[in-house]
Amino acid sequence: MAGTGNGTAAAARGGPLAGVRVLELAGIGPGPFAAMLLADLGADVVRVDRPGGGGLAVDPVHDLTNRGKRSVLVDLKSPDGSARVLDLAERADVLVEGFRPGVAERLGVGPADCHARNPALVYGRMTGWGQDGPLARTAGHDIAYIAVTGALGMIGGPGQPPAVPANLLGDYAGGSLYLVVGILAALHHARATGTGQVVDAAIVDGTAHLTAMIHGMMAAGGWQDRRGVNLLDGGCPFYGTYETSDGGHMAVGALEQQFYDTFVRLLGIADEAPARKDLARWGELRESVAARFKARTRAEWTAVFEGTDACVAPVLSLREAPAHPHLAARGTFTDIGGTVQPAPAPRFSATPAAVTAGPALPGAHTESVAADWDVPALREKEA
Repeated sequence: MAGTGNGTAAAARGGPLAGVRVLELAGIGPGPFAAMLLADLGADVVRVDRPGGGGLAVDPVHDLTNRGKRSVLVDLKSPDGSARVLDLAERADVLVEGFRPGVAERLGVGPADCHARNPALVYGRMTGWGQDGPLARTAGHDIAYIAVTGALGMIGGPGQPPAVPANLLGDYAGGSLYLVVGILAALHHARATGTGQVVDAAIVDGTAHLTAMIHGMMAAGGWQDRRGVNLLDGGCPFYGTYETSDGGHMAVGALEQQFYDTFVRLLGIADEAPARKDLARWGELRESVAARFKARTRAEWTAVFEGTDACVAPVLSLREAPAHPHLAARGTFTDIGGTVQPAPAPRFSATPAAVTAGPALPGAHTESVAADWDVPALREKEA
């Protein structure tokens, strides 16, 4: 395979993907995040950045989606830009790109160009709409992609506009993670057969796939096609969030009977709480639960429910989360170069993953990549 004999820099990596070479053509959002995940798992990820940068206005020093990678500068619009990228693709196991359909082909680095040099290459394509369909060549962002799949319409209270879940649901859950799953499956096939292929990861496809259980519940009559009236969308009074006396919030997920019993007992409403399945009294139950939570602070309620099976937890901010006792004990967050950030996930017993370096600064690794990947032309100045 192309990924064997990666040189000292790559050989020093651990993780289950040690020895796998990934070429990332710089983009924004889900593509870089997918490549970061591959780097977290031990792959030698080389990012091809464009001179002058581009994308979102994030200081490269703090762009955590580029952690653990190496970077080279190539102007794909220069006379020899595509040749430089193809030299790298010839030595890679995986390529990740997030251009609009047809752009990579116009630049001379599309799947056909790359497979002519490296038939075993897994060519991962990350887009919002996919490589075909009426909207394939139009612009879009996470919010539009999740809107048309029905996922956005599920989130929020009844009679209110849908709530925006940052860009986590579309870009990263429906996009990056599905791209990584596809890449790993295609890589397994390539190693068994010597034949690469194109992985078309579209955010609309992945996000729609995430709603599989809900579609099943709807078909069975257990889910209404409207917001805030169902078991898992905040419509249920024992699966939702409540404000505390200090303006904080507690999250409740006491779905099963035994957890519900513990919840109402510790909340102090066991004598007045209706049966869990008495939907006609859900409004009454919600008012009782809300009133009780409003009587004490978030810290006080956290102490009440801590370590119990009531399935209740405090709603923490991003800055508060790393200090949560459970997350701290597991090392869910880590500090790299003074920046607190999520640690690699998931975890492996035999080949543990790790963050090997901070964000790759554009063009900082030209010499090491040229040596490790045996591409001397990278050292030459662009025309």
